[in-house]
Amino acid sequence: MTGRLDEAIARYRESIACHPTAEAHTFLGWTYSFQDRLDDAIAECEKAIAIDPDFGNPYNDIGSYLFKQGKLDEAIPWLERAIAAPRYEPRHFPHCNLGRIYWAKGLLNRAIGEFERALEIDPESRFAQGALAALRHQLQ
Repeated sequence: MTGRLDEAIARYRESIACHPTAEAHTFLGWTYSFQDRLDDAIAECEKAIAIDPDFGNPYNDIGSYLFKQGKLDEAIPWLERAIAAPRYEPRHFPHCNLGRIYWAKGLLNRAIGEFERALEIDPESRFAQGALAALRHQLQ
């Protein structure tokens, strides 16, 4: 799979050289994340935000990458920005990521609230359904 990721990185770089977009930088960052190059992924998301601050996906992705790095408190404001962003899909993701962070911090009621909000947005989210069920079971 590494070769395919390297090929994707090369193609995203070519695309960005021709026409830099927030989406291309975000997808390049996402590809870096699959290689555990989280600092590079964050840098690409920051470039995406500089191009289009209304595009919410890179905010969520930065929050997710910081979570993976164990920087829970740093991740929270990025996820809140993703929620507030005018243009973001899928809208339930930052709530799921906030729920994961609050769960990891032991803030179970706040985690439940975020997973409930995720399900209000996307009632079919299996991740949010499973997380909510696990949290409620943990509280019993």
